[in-house]
Amino acid sequence: MEGVMMRNGDRYGLAVRRQDNSIVACRRPWIALFPKLFSHIPLIRGFPVLIETVYNGVAALNGSATLAEENEKEHLSRWQVIASMIFAFAMAIALFVLAPHLLSFVMYWLHVGGDVEGVTFHIWDGFYKLCIFFAYLKCITLMPEIRRVFCFHGAEHKTIHAFEKEKDVTATAALAMSRFHPRCGTTFLLFVITLSIILHAVCVPFLLSLWPPTSEVVKHLLTIILKVLLIIPISAVSYEAIKAAAKLKGGALATFFQSPGLFLQRLTTQEPNCEHVEVAVVALHVALDDSDDKECVKTVPYTIVP
Repeated sequence: MEGVMMRNGDRYGLAVRRQDNSIVACRRPWIALFPKLFSHIPLIRGFPVLIETVYNGVAALNGSATLAEENEKEHLSRWQVIASMIFAFAMAIALFVLAPHLLSFVMYWLHVGGDVEGVTFHIWDGFYKLCIFFAYLKCITLMPEIRRVFCFHGAEHKTIHAFEKEKDVTATAALAMSRFHPRCGTTFLLFVITLSIILHAVCVPFLLSLWPPTSEVVKHLLTIILKVLLIIPISAVSYEAIKAAAKLKGGALATFFQSPGLFLQRLTTQEPNCEHVEVAVVALHVALDDSDDKECVKTVPYTIVP
């Protein structure tokens, strides 16, 4: 809130603009929840990276709210962060697993779709999943507070673009950059949803054919459990896909894989002003710590807090 987080290896920089217009920042360690081995194995690292990103993201969100206050509040404990994560995942499952499934069952009840053993049920499921996803993003962009968060999101992308150009990073230089970036986390979400539609339509009917429950209730409950468990391989494949897509340097293939995510960022980012970008540049400066790259990042005055 009112700030930007920039990760650099095993640490991240967090910068926030307070109501008095001053910028305060801190450096925090990136909390690793899994052995480092998992972060280097393709098709294994996706799900651990997702869990760690959510955990550190919740912690950084709390940290930004703390920094934004003149009289700093207490930080959330590790168990409070974990509880927030569990609640977030429960809400995600309710919105993107349970709700589409129930709506698809309604289509089956209306005789315009098949049962869970058929492909049409999961096509409807994917359709509703996409509708809920885009409707959710569109609705939250109507909130002034979220629009401001999305301005900081755009400022983060602009600053990263400026840094990757290997020249002096200033707020003025970053403002000239694009607010769209191919490695954005919202692109990852779109890959997850797209892959889930494909895998659910293929895997769920196949698995139900191996053990077809006689009870309708058990059959639908088992289907929902399977969809939740498939989040693990789906996130793993999506992570590899987004990394591969980000490495493509132009051409039809790059356009095909990157365009949907870049289009989605029209909803999840807003065009920032200089005040937003100044905060992002400070976050980058703090994240770089004592590395040689830090010298090319020129910031406005800011205060480091413990």
